[in-house]
Amino acid sequence: MRCLNELRGNGLLNLLLLFICSGCHESTSASNRPRITPSTPPQTTASGHEHKPGTHGGLIVPLDGAHFHVEAILTDRGGIRLLMLGENESRVQEVELQTITAYVRALGDLNSRPFELKPEPQPGDLPSKTSAFVGQFPDGLAGRPLVVVVPSLRIDGRRLRFGFETPEPESSATMPEKVADEEERTLYLTPGGKYTEADVQANGRRTASTKFAGFHASHDPNPAPGSRVCPITDTRASPDCSWIVGGKTYLFCCPPCVDEFIRRAKDDPESIREPETYVAPEEGPK
Repeated sequence: MRCLNELRGNGLLNLLLLFICSGCHESTSASNRPRITPSTPPQTTASGHEHKPGTHGGLIVPLDGAHFHVEAILTDRGGIRLLMLGENESRVQEVELQTITAYVRALGDLNSRPFELKPEPQPGDLPSKTSAFVGQFPDGLAGRPLVVVVPSLRIDGRRLRFGFETPEPESSATMPEKVADEEERTLYLTPGGKYTEADVQANGRRTASTKFAGFHASHDPNPAPGSRVCPITDTRASPDCSWIVGGKTYLFCCPPCVDEFIRRAKDDPESIREPETYVAPEEGPK
């Protein structure tokens, strides 16, 4: 009887040890498994369909898993043109006539601004259909890399969403280098040439770095005819980047251009023209 009890006790002990070991092994295996949490989603394989230049020099953007495509073309004067293409990018795609509300923001900015893309039917498009849309970006965005989102485009009764980023436009204008801190103080707080002591006072006895802290330059190489341009680069001038020289207010595209202009006003005052003469030329008859 004692033997039987010992066997039973040993059997229960062995069973308990087996259970504990099994649990340890399972716990260790589970701890080695990769965890998928909301903050670490499973990796997915990219479709491999990259944005690339289109035949018109625009950016090709795939829609609906590349069943459709859009060629986005930036135009002069801050405009955009969308050409609708099929699954084969060489095929024109007609879509329903519609006015699209799109949203755009400068890369790095948080707030998007709405603008309209209106249908512009091309020769050969069927009635009530279009294969192109045109729109104008809001003011102040030209010449900057942009993020564009179209939340709803109707194709064959289905509503599709897409977005893309535009590259920063190339500009032939050469921006001057920023002057060093001590040199900057001497430049702005010491009168000379056409830059007078009254100008120093009118500008608040400040340097450009102090006045324009946080200013985001927009170098638009295609200013509208008749609009104010920077005296240094001939790009579009910003009303938020102004400086008083000779008692008159001049507009610039960026603070380093103010540096260069003050230097010219001191070293070569005769080269400084009246502010209203720094404008983009009017377009002549075509």
